[in-house]
Amino acid sequence: MKRLISVARGNAAADLVLANARIVNTFSGEVEEGDIAVCKGRIAGIGEYGRAEEVIDLAGKYVSPGLINGHIHPESSMLHITRYAEAVVPRGVSGIVTDLHEITNVKGLDGAKYILDCARDLPLDLYFMVPSCVPATHLETAGARLTADDISTALTWEGSIGLGEMMNYPGVLSADDEVLAKISAAAGTVIDGHSPGVGGRDLNAYIACGIDSDHESTSLEEAREKLRRGMYVMIREGSSEKNLEELLPLVTDRTYKRCLFVVDDRNCADLLRDGEIDAVVRKAIALGMDPVRAIQLATINAADRFRLRDVGAVAPGYHANLVVMEDPSRFEADMVFYRGRLVARDSKPLFPSPSLDDSSHEAMTRTMNVKPFESEALRIPTDGWSHPVIGIVPDQIITRKLTEEAKVENGLVVADIDRDILKLAVVERHRATGNIGLGLVKGFGLKRGALASSVGHDSHNIISVGTNDGDMYAAIREVERVGGGLVAVAEGTILGTLPLPIAGLLSDEPLSEIVEKLEKLEITAKELGTALSAPFDTLSFLALPVIPELRLTDKGLVDVLEFKLLE
Repeated sequence: MKRLISVARGNAAADLVLANARIVNTFSGEVEEGDIAVCKGRIAGIGEYGRAEEVIDLAGKYVSPGLINGHIHPESSMLHITRYAEAVVPRGVSGIVTDLHEITNVKGLDGAKYILDCARDLPLDLYFMVPSCVPATHLETAGARLTADDISTALTWEGSIGLGEMMNYPGVLSADDEVLAKISAAAGTVIDGHSPGVGGRDLNAYIACGIDSDHESTSLEEAREKLRRGMYVMIREGSSEKNLEELLPLVTDRTYKRCLFVVDDRNCADLLRDGEIDAVVRKAIALGMDPVRAIQLATINAADRFRLRDVGAVAPGYHANLVVMEDPSRFEADMVFYRGRLVARDSKPLFPSPSLDDSSHEAMTRTMNVKPFESEALRIPTDGWSHPVIGIVPDQIITRKLTEEAKVENGLVVADIDRDILKLAVVERHRATGNIGLGLVKGFGLKRGALASSVGHDSHNIISVGTNDGDMYAAIREVERVGGGLVAVAEGTILGTLPLPIAGLLSDEPLSEIVEKLEKLEITAKELGTALSAPFDTLSFLALPVIPELRLTDKGLVDVLEFKLLE
């Protein structure tokens, strides 16, 4: 601190000075000119500074704080956290807020600790929100179960800042003892919400428990009501969930402090092509938002919401997490600094990837524990013509509960390709229970073959969609054989596979290699008939029983609005 004071007053040389900068001030909303003096990873001062071990003349380039993604599941990228950092840090991302909910559902707190340990030496801050819902509901089988005591323990970990999204909003509203115990365990910390479509008195009750944010608003009126009741509104723009354009009018001079950008889930192909939270900033600007305001929603607003004192601004005492760029309206990083160290230039990482510890890495693999079954287990017998059907909503993760006349052959429900009604299966893969949930889905578009994946939010059982039982069975078996991943099959032939051996969710291969394999699979899926922009993302969310209206888990069809399994 003495050294910092001395540098700030100009009495000692800084470690680094970024001279002649245009500084994006996230406090005042303006751009000011000056030098930035850095001492031991922190900003000592803004103004005129010449003495330093290193001086970089920016010649009028802009400097903003490093971006902070206020809600992200990095596992959805399918990248190991080291590869994730390589992908996002060069784009100006210096911090992510995550509950690591996906890997925790598979491997428990050991899975979360594995990711946190691997990230410790990366130039990326992971702010850990302890997952509140493992499993998300009692209507599915996960690989782990977290109690209130587990949450209390994890909240003592270094880097833990609060309780992750409380997805079990029906449990909150019904005053379920276990759910309330988890909320009580996190009292005094930040508690994130997840309340799609909740309003009126139910919203009052949900917020009254201390939950004060939400990222699930899909309409402007829903978001406005949540903001009025005291919530921070997280404006989400992910791979499958695109809410930015609808919600952007909510952000005004009066309301912007209670709004922040998040991506929630973004796949590796979108990371490579468009970026992470930086892509949301650019899109907001393209839709008419002032560039400085857009940067505020991806920096200081996230820091304020999560009570992060020393990030989100270019200011004395703050960490020197900085992004240098030519034009903030394009937000393309020329240089990225983390704690005063240059970690990326011209979109290339300059930091080494830490080596993976063999023992901990090995413990995260071999997670396919499927009870043996034959293809006959995928048959759906019928006792009537009318059946509930999951209706896909393009570019959203909500679904519709439809009732359709099923196609029946020899007493069995079969796919009706002409009406785009396909079969759907979820096979439990953690505890060898033998559970297989079966259902129908409309809107996927396959004309032949089947797809399968071990990424099936949030319990991550194996989920498959297809035009016939034989291809679905072959796809499921291939996922099991490779230890987890994504698969496409037609006429009994494996057309493509993307192995995800780490918890059935992640690969430690480089970003470009993963994207190449994913894009080939998506092309294959389109050749099989689907017109969905991200078919495997869409498939993964069909098993998520906390998003309305109808879902499928290993236990069967779930009416989310009624929060119960259908008979």
